[in-house]
Amino acid sequence: MRALPLLAVAPVLAIVAAPTAATAEEEDFNIWTGQFATINIDGNDKFFVRLEAQERFTNDADRLGQLLLRPAAGYRISDSVSLVGGYAYVLTNPPGPAEVNEHRIFQELNVRLVKTAGGTTLDSRTRFEQRLFEEDGKAALRLRQFVQLRTPITAKNKAVIYTEPFLALNQTPLQRDGLALWRNFAGVSVPLNDKIEMVPGYLNQYVFRSGENRIDHTANINVFMNF
Repeated sequence: MRALPLLAVAPVLAIVAAPTAATAEEEDFNIWTGQFATINIDGNDKFFVRLEAQERFTNDADRLGQLLLRPAAGYRISDSVSLVGGYAYVLTNPPGPAEVNEHRIFQELNVRLVKTAGGTTLDSRTRFEQRLFEEDGKAALRLRQFVQLRTPITAKNKAVIYTEPFLALNQTPLQRDGLALWRNFAGVSVPLNDKIEMVPGYLNQYVFRSGENRIDHTANINVFMNF
């Protein structure tokens, strides 16, 4: 079983490297912060709610370019499988173009693929989004596939690595179809107590566009709370 973490890391690292292999024509430095709370609402820990807020400072981290608020409700089918449905409000305020107000409905399937006695886990999240823009009116459909590896590096800390491609399923005035984004992250978990964990790290976001593509180099700090 000791070989399992290395076997799990290898394909993830290969995927992480793939988007950055292309030559970037535009680059930006970002700072993203996020707060995530999962609250169990029954004695059997089957039903839960999830509350999330993210603040994304863009354009060399000079301004709040995007704000995301995402409440959701979920049901654990088993210890390794859960279903979640929710809503997200996303305000995007780029320099130059007018701001965009997005109302997003989503459904997701979460599966724990691997859990070892040593504490290594490999998790999958498949999320289907229906994106509605106040400035457009046509539903934009998108599929996201998230895979995350967590493996111990000290008695208290874990390395955290994930990859997540975004596939747009249709074309609208505010969404280009095909592969739209690819996010890759590497960081470390820092437990603050038995219910709260901070995960700082580096996030690389590759944005595929009809013109020049873009790479966002992001200092990402997330706080996860479980109650």
